[in-house]
Amino acid sequence: MTTDTTLPSIDDIRERLKLVEDPEIRLDIMSLGLIYDIEVATDGLVTITMTLTSPGCPLGGIIQGQVWQALRDLPGVKDVDVQITFNPPWDPRTMASDEVKMMLGIW
Repeated sequence: MTTDTTLPSIDDIRERLKLVEDPEIRLDIMSLGLIYDIEVATDGLVTITMTLTSPGCPLGGIIQGQVWQALRDLPGVKDVDVQITFNPPWDPRTMASDEVKMMLGIW
């Protein structure tokens, strides 16, 4: 974590999250639509609310760790809280980017 007092922008956070891939699908979590919310508190706490491709995803803890790792050294970030939710359930037909839909054969 940094000691910088400038808070990261939501766009900076999104760009970093594009580097995190779902280990099974091998596509980034932003394009997959797994990120539901990003909050940056004035004290430098970044809270990510996200989902997984399925409630039984065995790699959920790994993905949480990768999100934390990707964001922890952004200027102004004091801590990262990654919260997993399954409400609403992930649906690639409505949540994934057009590029991912094409790759997955969803139209």
